[in-house]
Order: sequence, then C-alpha cells, then structure tokens
Amino acid sequence: MVGQRALEGKRILVSAGPTHEHIDPVRYLANASSGKMGYAIARAARDAGAEVTLVSGPVALAAPSGVEVVPVVSAADMLDACERAFPSMDAAILAAAVADYTPVSVADHKLKKAEGGLESISLKQTADILARLSAGKGRRVVVGFAAETNDLEANAAAKLREKGCDLIVANDVSRADSTFGSETDRVTVISRSGVERLPTLPKDEVAERLVQRVASLL
Repeated sequence: MVGQRALEGKRILVSAGPTHEHIDPVRYLANASSGKMGYAIARAARDAGAEVTLVSGPVALAAPSGVEVVPVVSAADMLDACERAFPSMDAAILAAAVADYTPVSVADHKLKKAEGGLESISLKQTADILARLSAGKGRRVVVGFAAETNDLEANAAAKLREKGCDLIVANDVSRADSTFGSETDRVTVISRSGVERLPTLPKDEVAERLVQRVASLL
C-alpha cells in the first residue's frame, strides 16, 4: 500500500484512456487503451491523500469516487484540459494513450464508399501533451508512459530524454499480461538515475508503486 497519506495536501493530474479522432460523424481513429491503468492511478493517488483531477478519454469505466473527472474525446480536447489544470497541480501522471495523428479535416456527413472519401485520409500530428507539460513544469513532477512492442527500455529512455519528464513508465503491450485492457501490467520505470523493472502485478499494485515514487519525488 502507498504510505499513509503520502500525498496529503498535494494536487495530482492524471490522464487516462484513448482519444478518438473523428473522420466523420460516425467514424474515428483510436487505439485499444481501456483506461484501466490511469483510473487505478487516480484511485491510488486519492487514497494517498491527494486531490485528484482525472482527464479521461472515452472509456467504459465508472468514475472513481472522490476524484474530479474531466471527460474529453480528442487529443486536442485532452491537451486543452491538461493545460488548464496543470498550473495548479503538484504533479502530472500522463497515462493516456493519446493518438499521434488526427485527420486534417473532419467531414460533416457520413462518407460514402462511392464518394471515394475513405480511400485516403490526410493526417496531421497531434500536439505532444507530455512534452508540452514537461517544458513548463518547473519544480513539478511529470510522469509519462510508453507503450512499446519492441526495444522497450531503449525506446523509453529515448522518450525520457526527448520529452524532458521525470519518469517514463514503459510497458510491452505485445505481452498478454501487459497489453491494453489486461488486469495486470509488467512495467519498467525509467528515470535519469536508473531503471526499475517490476514483475507482473495487478494494475492497482502498479499504480500504488508509481504513486509512491511520485510522492518520494515531491
């Protein structure tokens, strides 16, 4: 369990779930994130005494009691919500699987095959929420996540350097015990001072350990 009230008096921002990037009114680009890890982190931070704001993409999960939930849909929505909340926070734990790309334009009607509108969809990169918050974090703590299928530690270490955050939590989503929607995770926590490889654990226990790390950094 997280240390007794280890985050008492602290304000923690957590992001969770996927984003949906609309193509037209009935179709969107997304990924398989369930939001379970982010919701577990929000509960663990709450139980450690923190005031928690959870910015959540579209998920099929009940809102944690005692947590302020800000529902969003797109990557742009999530960026806006996170940037609005972050100035009053002590730390941000960004567990959401934000889409890397979004359509350049969104059709105002359902695209038909006969129109050829689905043969090619022009995309543009979404804003990098982790990098944006890290650039202005000052003394605050920012934690990012990296879902990988190969070269886990090398890719996560590169992300830590590039984004400027304090920790990267990397998980191999090609593993059945650590994939999107699973009840467990096998993560590696990477900081500038070293690498901590955790065994396969229930998501709630992973969340408690991560919250404890954040508490120690604060």
